Amino acid sequence: MSLRSYIIGRVLMTIPMVMFLLTLVFIILRVIPGDPALLHFEKNVDPATLEAFKQRLGMDKPIWEQYFDYLGGLAVGDLGISMQDFAPISEHIAGRFPATLELTIYSIIFAVLFGVALGVKSSKTYDRPTDHGIRLFGIVTYAIPVFFLGMILQFIFGIWLQVLPVNGRFDPHYAPPTRITGMYTIDALLTMNTFALIIALRYILLPSITLGTVLCGIFVRLTRTNMLETIRMDFVVAAEARGLSDRVITYGYALRNAFLPIMTMIGLQFAALLAGAVLTETTFNLLGLGTYLIDRINHRDYTGIQGTVVVFGILVSIVTLVMDILYAYLDPRIRL
Repeated sequence: MSLRSYIIGRVLMTIPMVMFLLTLVFIILRVIPGDPALLHFEKNVDPATLEAFKQRLGMDKPIWEQYFDYLGGLAVGDLGISMQDFAPISEHIAGRFPATLELTIYSIIFAVLFGVALGVKSSKTYDRPTDHGIRLFGIVTYAIPVFFLGMILQFIFGIWLQVLPVNGRFDPHYAPPTRITGMYTIDALLTMNTFALIIALRYILLPSITLGTVLCGIFVRLTRTNMLETIRMDFVVAAEARGLSDRVITYGYALRNAFLPIMTMIGLQFAALLAGAVLTETTFNLLGLGTYLIDRINHRDYTGIQGTVVVFGILVSIVTLVMDILYAYLDPRIRL
């Protein structure tokens, strides 16, 4: 099968999967007990006020009509309006998404670099004290709750050493860089604002290390396992027989061939982080999509919850599709 045919096939498979997700979210939020509009009001509400509220949100229409309005709106990027302030949910999400994306990017970079390096070191010192220590580190970091690790790092670096801020995205005493992408570090680079870049990096460092450390254990174990299999293969033995340096053999031959499953895991974890960095955002008070979802739940904003879950699902589907295509490009055997 050619790469083009594979890509077309994967895209065609993704479309019904996304449609199923959108339909499932719509149905679940309407079959749960209670009237979402009525539950939005904490106390008894006048029937006329309730009816006007439903009409403004389009909740007075039949379910099938609401469903097609919902799909039609999604087709043009309309996620509806919030039950809390009647503002477009797409604007809310556009304002929060850069914070989540920035946290995800730096966390995955830290996790991959640190985890792969430790995994390689562990495989090269197989069954020695260093190997056992790295394996123990991988198990502990994977098992530790991210909010607990975050609080420990906040205490050490924010309260005890007082070298890093413990919450927020930018120093409130200074204006953030001119908004281009919404990611402060990227915007500071694009505007050549070194001062803002330093501040943004200081604020993103601690949450990124926290989330990256928890993810690190996955890459340590995966890298170690694949490296142990790869370094026993014939082409590695042949490279050793030719007298190539250990560094060239390890990183140029063994790790390069062991990296495909690691790359798949990178994609899966990146997608999971986009949808699941809630605890880290809450711990460090980062106003991203995770904290936005919690805020919508607390305010009984069902349309806001629906829009956020839909965005999470679409993002995960897109990232998964891209990783499948990239994997097929790098390993033609996948297309057979």
